[in-house]
Amino acid sequence: MSEKDEVQPPQDEVVETSGQAETSQDEPTETSVEDLASKIEALEAKAEENWDHFVRTKAEMDNMRRRAERDLENAHKYALERFAQELLPVKDSLEMGVAAAQDEAADIDKLREGSEMTLRMLDSALTKFNIKTVDPLDEPFNPELHQAMTMVEVPDKAPNTVINVLQKGYTLNDRLVRPAMVVVSKAAADEAETGTNMDEQA
Repeated sequence: MSEKDEVQPPQDEVVETSGQAETSQDEPTETSVEDLASKIEALEAKAEENWDHFVRTKAEMDNMRRRAERDLENAHKYALERFAQELLPVKDSLEMGVAAAQDEAADIDKLREGSEMTLRMLDSALTKFNIKTVDPLDEPFNPELHQAMTMVEVPDKAPNTVINVLQKGYTLNDRLVRPAMVVVSKAAADEAETGTNMDEQA
């Protein structure tokens, strides 16, 4: 028997087999579309969820920013409120002192006592806000805190010593607000000449 005479399968079986192949190829395609549709639906739901989260987060951030701006504005506007509250009693005391001084029968000792009490109130208010006095009498001259108005020869004082405070200085949180205006001692002329001669001899 030759190769041409090999038994061929019946035509019906070939067609049937072909139909089964087509069916088996179609089934995965339908399943794949369903899977894709399901994945797309899940991704759309996730995207919508993320968008909602983004919108809420943005709204919260906007609210926080507005609150921060409002708090900062209030801080600038009312930063001195507590300081003003501390100063108001001092003003009240000064007004009462002025009113008492206008009385012809005013007692000088009582007026002095009232003024001293008012000054203590003011010092207390300044201390609460870390405002410190620079009063460098008999201390070495410090150009960072003091402003020398003049220099005077003082035999019993070391040179560059503050011998008089014309106006006290003040610091706020250790930062200079106003320097103390002072008078500073200097070496006597004969001492300065002696020092110069010694330098020349050296």
